[in-house]
Amino acid sequence: MCYRTKKKAKYKALIKAKEKSKGFASLTTITHCFGLKRDAYYKFKGRADKRLKLEQQILNIVKRRRKSLPREGVRKLVKSLSNEFTKAKLKVGRDTLFNVLRKHKMLTLRKKHRMRTTNSHHRFYKYSNIIKDIEVTKPNQVWVSDITYIRTVKGFCYLALITDMYSRRIVGYDLSDSLELNGCVRALNKAIYQTKNVKQLIHHSDRGIQYCSNVYTQILKRKKIDISMTEENHCYENAMAERVNGILKDEFYLDQTFTNVQQAKRAAKNAINLYNEIRLHLSLDYKTPNMVYKLSA
Repeated sequence: MCYRTKKKAKYKALIKAKEKSKGFASLTTITHCFGLKRDAYYKFKGRADKRLKLEQQILNIVKRRRKSLPREGVRKLVKSLSNEFTKAKLKVGRDTLFNVLRKHKMLTLRKKHRMRTTNSHHRFYKYSNIIKDIEVTKPNQVWVSDITYIRTVKGFCYLALITDMYSRRIVGYDLSDSLELNGCVRALNKAIYQTKNVKQLIHHSDRGIQYCSNVYTQILKRKKIDISMTEENHCYENAMAERVNGILKDEFYLDQTFTNVQQAKRAAKNAINLYNEIRLHLSLDYKTPNMVYKLSA
């Protein structure tokens, strides 16, 4: 242990001893026991109080941000709260924020979710993966689709998502209490309805029966949207869609068990709005999906 660390530990022990003494021993007596002076105690106590005040200011700002994004990580917090810290005249870097949040047990933890929602053993035609080597340069060039489960007290419901690959914006979604086709069709129709131009668009998904069905593929063909599907390692070939599923569960509490489907629908709607409008993405140079989508569309 270096000299400075030893000295710091000694001052901390001194402060604890002073607090525990409760007036039974004078400060002079206590500092003498530690081989320190009274003025050194006051200086260290002043610095410690200043640090605690700084920490409380940081925590208050972080708590306000986490009301809308409860599981936002440290790197994004530094970026998203930079203006807040500047207004409060605080100099807070990533390491400082990490240490403060760790001290107060406010670091976010990631959970792993395992449940299979893909049934690729069916009679429908399976399309090739045509986005393997494609360079995505604009919105509405590639959409990726996937289904993830949401727990309720009475069982599972299923969230069908369509995400724009360039901007990471969720352009269509639907939550239903069945893995049948209708939810995916509603999500697709919503995405198409809200999009001005679908020319040269590619729809990419896994080989699930919902996406391979005649009803679903006919909608794509009528709109002249090219069809692409994963081949062998569907998790890796549809990684972005899987990632969006994880974000909604890890950061927006869609991994909890809801009372019923209606409550789950409200939570999903709120989570997707926050994801599109407020959550910063490292891959988008700390911009939101809506920013990138609207600027480039």
